[in-house]
Amino acid sequence: MKTLLTTLATSVLLLGSTATFAASTVDLVVKGKIIPAACTPELSRGGVIDHGKISAKDLRPDNPTQIGNHVLTMTVDCDAPILFALHSIDNRAASSLMPELYGLGLINGDQKLGWYNLQMLNLVVNDSIVAQPIASADQGNNWYRENHWEPGIYMSAASMDDDTQPLAVEKLRLDLQVISTIARTDGLDLSNEVNIDGSATLEVKYL
Repeated sequence: MKTLLTTLATSVLLLGSTATFAASTVDLVVKGKIIPAACTPELSRGGVIDHGKISAKDLRPDNPTQIGNHVLTMTVDCDAPILFALHSIDNRAASSLMPELYGLGLINGDQKLGWYNLQMLNLVVNDSIVAQPIASADQGNNWYRENHWEPGIYMSAASMDDDTQPLAVEKLRLDLQVISTIARTDGLDLSNEVNIDGSATLEVKYL
């Protein structure tokens, strides 16, 4: 009996040791692809929209005030036809009033000045093919028709009869509409000069 108990105890210890060893390892996988083509995005006006000086008295205290509706030309030139998406990063996200809008900066560190939104219009692929804008909220796995370019969302060009997948594009041209709005001013300190400070990074993501 003593020998049997000793054997059972040894077996339990070995099983525990094996379980502990198995739980102490994890695999690391490093993946990706190096592609031969590359794309270069550009914006007209150097990507700058300057609203100039706006009098605080011209802003509405009880409702937001739209201060501008501008259209920039955006082009993406690639070395060869390739699947890609356009991705935006709001560099002033802390000042945004809603996740789908881009912030215009803060007053006194905590008052949100306003917002702007982006829309992709009049897409043309390879100089002659009319296309439609599509969006993906899951980094290109699923697509849907959309022209509002929200922060963090993938945008791409699709044929007019299929909004479920992007086209392989060598050259893309579109109108980027930028609508800027100042928040209602009854909660803003405008006693001093305030900078309108919107900033976003627009980048190409290869699919």
